[in-house]
Amino acid sequence: MQKTYGLPALLSLFVPGLGQLIKGQILKAFLIWAVGGVLSFFLAWTLVVPFVIWAWNVYDAYNDPA
Repeated sequence: MQKTYGLPALLSLFVPGLGQLIKGQILKAFLIWAVGGVLSFFLAWTLVVPFVIWAWNVYDAYNDPA
């Protein structure tokens, strides 16, 4: 059975990458901030790309084992 993480997912709803950071995945949190921030900045007009990045971030914080 796969372990899930409710608190990291909840935190990632509000601050992308924070869930990964509190799980100890420092590199992944930094990449979410850097790559996700740059892509969202340049592709914000699409509204789809920032939403997909945000949704993947929450999903990853909930399902990915620490």
